[in-house]
Amino acid sequence: MIDREDAARGSNVTISDMLCFALYSASRAAMDVYRPLLDELGLTYPQYLVMMVLWEHETCSVKEIGQILHLDSGTLSPLLKRLEGIGFISRQRRASDERVVDIGLTESGRALQTQASKVPEQISCQYGIEFDEYRELLSRLKKLTNHLSTNS
Repeated sequence: MIDREDAARGSNVTISDMLCFALYSASRAAMDVYRPLLDELGLTYPQYLVMMVLWEHETCSVKEIGQILHLDSGTLSPLLKRLEGIGFISRQRRASDERVVDIGLTESGRALQTQASKVPEQISCQYGIEFDEYRELLSRLKKLTNHLSTNS
């Protein structure tokens, strides 16, 4: 743990003491584990996340997907265009409000869910932690994310 006085002075703090670096490193390591599995599905990790949202909700507006995934429209729009281009999603303006674009699954997108359903189990085997540790870590990360999101 970093001593508050050391942190305030900037002394004795190394990169290995930084929580943000540990989170960054863990994120990169997790993406490396996902990559070969998602390559088989023809998806990048961000595309996989969009598909996960749609498999859970069937149809969402672009804004709703962005809120769930914490992505801005500048990042999300190209992802959606690529997913539409490969035939996994469709985009349609909402009849009641043409400013809203709804994203839905195509038959190919629904079919991909069967293949993708194996990914979470394959990944969880690689974490190297027990289920109770997994649940605790997930809970703490959600709490941290929520705290940082509400205070920024």
